[in-house]
Amino acid sequence: MTARKQRVTTDTGAGRTMRRRLAIPHTYAIILSIVVLVGLMTYLIPSGEFERVDVDGRLMVIPDTFAQVAKTPIAPFDIVTAIPRGMQSAAQIVFYIFLVGGAFGVIRATGAIDAGINRLVRKIGTNDRFLIPLVMVLFSVLGFTTGMAEECIIFVPIGIGIALSLGYDAIVGTAMVAIGAASGFIGGMMNPFTVGVAQGIAEVPLFSGFAFRTVVYVFVISAAIFYVMRYAAKIRKNPEASILHGRIGEVGSTAYAVSETIPDFTRRRGVVLLLLAAGIAVNMWGVFNWGWFLDELAASFFVVAMLSGMIGGLGVNGTFSNLVDGMRSVAFGALVVGFARAILILMQDGVILDTIVNAISGLISGWPPELTVLGMFFFQAILNFFIPSGSGMAATTMPLMVPLADLLGIDRQVAVLAFQYGDAITNSIIPTSGALMGYLAVARIPYELWVKFIWKLIVAWLLIASVALVIGTAFAVTG
Repeated sequence: MTARKQRVTTDTGAGRTMRRRLAIPHTYAIILSIVVLVGLMTYLIPSGEFERVDVDGRLMVIPDTFAQVAKTPIAPFDIVTAIPRGMQSAAQIVFYIFLVGGAFGVIRATGAIDAGINRLVRKIGTNDRFLIPLVMVLFSVLGFTTGMAEECIIFVPIGIGIALSLGYDAIVGTAMVAIGAASGFIGGMMNPFTVGVAQGIAEVPLFSGFAFRTVVYVFVISAAIFYVMRYAAKIRKNPEASILHGRIGEVGSTAYAVSETIPDFTRRRGVVLLLLAAGIAVNMWGVFNWGWFLDELAASFFVVAMLSGMIGGLGVNGTFSNLVDGMRSVAFGALVVGFARAILILMQDGVILDTIVNAISGLISGWPPELTVLGMFFFQAILNFFIPSGSGMAATTMPLMVPLADLLGIDRQVAVLAFQYGDAITNSIIPTSGALMGYLAVARIPYELWVKFIWKLIVAWLLIASVALVIGTAFAVTG
């Protein structure tokens, strides 16, 4: 699965190559550096604490109660032991990601998702009027329900083949898949790897704010569809207007063939898709009506995985082999959560978390809440370049954002929104996104030409998110 950025993300070959070219440190190296830095900061920063009060099961910071306490610097070896302690502390989230990722590994192995998407795309492929919006909405649904990103790479050749046959170019075919999935990832209404993890850390009801996120998603996907369709109409009218003009993948190119490795749509695979839909529906019902949290959601997906494996013809051994493979695919994002939790462990042990929060709040206390939230949003967007894992970035930043939001009178749900949009939007343009570099590698689109195509849409998405955050701050969107 993927996450950051579009959800929990793995480091693809294309992504690793670009990171080496830009000399960008590995995500774990960055987080480890922060861990060591925080450990050293416990010797320099005064220790202090706020008083807290339990409000509906959440420990809320009480403003104007900060007081310094005895200094408690962290011993050098304890800085190292904070990493396994962080793994233990974040165990519920880590194993939730593993089990859900494993479940999707089983479902993908049945071929149901690939076959279902392939059949639907082929059915609408000859209907020019609805092709772009329907394909983009289809992939956006996968984005906001399962956080799919790298998993969509296999469909890029199909999208390109259909786009070229209709007089478009490879960018249109790639955008239908990549930008469609990204739009859903930004919406994130039921994304277990970003919104689910961040809300768990923030101690707000899981998948709360669903209605508000859905409204914002409609604007996000609408802007994306309009953007892609406008570009498609322009190059159909004038093929030389294609950003790829003079390169492979322009209008009229025959270099791309639709993949023949995607399985056929069978009755068994249809049943597996119904099981997946039913599992998502049951989870949503459980969250909103039975008080389900991460353990129940992971257990539900595990049941769906077992049933899907049996019905999909994988057998017992095949089901568990693919469960393990699915867990392996999300190991990067799952374990980075535990690594990042070490930062919080050290700040708590050294009693400097509240000192840092108090200092930041003092600097921005005179700012309007809306401006503060926008600052959080753009901070997350910048950090996304360096930590390309949605769940990992949530674990790194939310422990700081939550008490800061409490102090400044900002709803925690809005702090989650700032993380969510900051994490997701730039995934479609930053070269450290494994999913994006995978899309471009398969499509053979140079990164700089993709940036030329996408940057205006990124600006539009940033504006939409900014407006949404201002509105969310003003009306304290929690439901």
